[in-house]
Amino acid sequence: MAEDTITALATAWGEGGIAIVRVSGSESAAIVDKIFRAKRRFSEQPARCMTLGTLHTKDGTLFDEVLAVRFERGNSYTGEESAEIHCHGGALSAQRCIEELCSLGARMALPGEFTRRAFINGRIDLAQAEAVAGIIKARSDEALTASARSLQGSFTEKIRGLMERLTALAAALEVDLDFPEEGEGFISKNESAVRLDELLAECEELISRCRSGMLLRDGLRAAIIGRPNVGKSSLLNALLAENRAIVTATPGTTRDSIEETFIYRGLPVRIIDTAGIREKTDEIEEIGVQRSLKSMDEADIVLRVIDSSEGDLTMEAALPATAKRQIIILNKSDLPARVTEADIAAHFPDHPRIAVSAAHGSGLDELKELILKTALSGGELAGGYSVTARQMECLARTKEALAAAHRTLAAGIGDDLVLSCISDARAQLSSLLGIDASEDLLDKIFSSFCVGK
Repeated sequence: MAEDTITALATAWGEGGIAIVRVSGSESAAIVDKIFRAKRRFSEQPARCMTLGTLHTKDGTLFDEVLAVRFERGNSYTGEESAEIHCHGGALSAQRCIEELCSLGARMALPGEFTRRAFINGRIDLAQAEAVAGIIKARSDEALTASARSLQGSFTEKIRGLMERLTALAAALEVDLDFPEEGEGFISKNESAVRLDELLAECEELISRCRSGMLLRDGLRAAIIGRPNVGKSSLLNALLAENRAIVTATPGTTRDSIEETFIYRGLPVRIIDTAGIREKTDEIEEIGVQRSLKSMDEADIVLRVIDSSEGDLTMEAALPATAKRQIIILNKSDLPARVTEADIAAHFPDHPRIAVSAAHGSGLDELKELILKTALSGGELAGGYSVTARQMECLARTKEALAAAHRTLAAGIGDDLVLSCISDARAQLSSLLGIDASEDLLDKIFSSFCVGK
């Protein structure tokens, strides 16, 4: 498959200024030669220099005037001989160009195949390849910066540095296993413990930065939960600064979940306004309540809204509990408060709380800041790396293996078992970078890319 010459539209379909058709493979220039006409043959044009010419069908019919550029092997996005044809914007010209290229020996690229070839040819590692998808999907400047940081290799450098230190520690322990008669050995148990402590701390710091980058990439899902008429829809509208949800004084107005997104300090927050949870009065409301419970279960953070002017929290205790991170929001702070601090402490002792008035807009900035703080769990958004769930899992398993190595060393069970744990940690980091990656893993990763990337 890698020997095939592939083509696809690199820009979005539809009308626009230009439409770029990308070609990659050993026959790129030869195939483009057959449809592109200029003063010199395309294959003889200087590399990385735009050339003005015309596109023609196999029967010689001219169908567009374009700019074309070729890239030599080793100096293209994929690392292969490549070409780009810059057609006039619009689907028809680009589509005709692709059809002609395919009729002359190229084939349509699979999703993510250009980036996959860049990985296979050693232009980028798997972490950088996945950062490409992060750039495409970025929804804020901060998310774009985090993805670009990973694409430029900063994240890879951290991972490779961790692997090198693991390898050095493993080598020292191997010497002691091979030459046990050498007194205290090449490395003492205390020094090994210190190095493992340092590696664990480095891994934890890296996980924290990746968690921030993952939040920027995927966003935070927050579900607004509460009894009817406590102001959930008003809070959604206030956070969005627009009237997205219907607000009335009649309890039960919201029958279905409404999901919208706002961005705060670069973090996309997908906020869900759910139906009020109470005893069901009809079949439709029962469905709404079940969806509310489902939203609460799937959310990263639960925003539990309470009417601070009511004063009775007995009904709040009857609402379903959740193990998710939760913020208690005392709404209607513009009205006389009937809920005391002692009441809140008694019912929700372990959760952060804040008073707001959705109707007047007070406390909303503080609430957004509290949502961000709760999401980050003490971390920072700045300096994050854009990563995927797969990469986070690799890092989590690396940390587990390092912790196991530390426990094994402390128990004095044997350096061979410590080495086994270190080997597990290195294997996870290798998987993260795509070293010896399986075809199934590559298929899974690149199938989520768009065609043409």
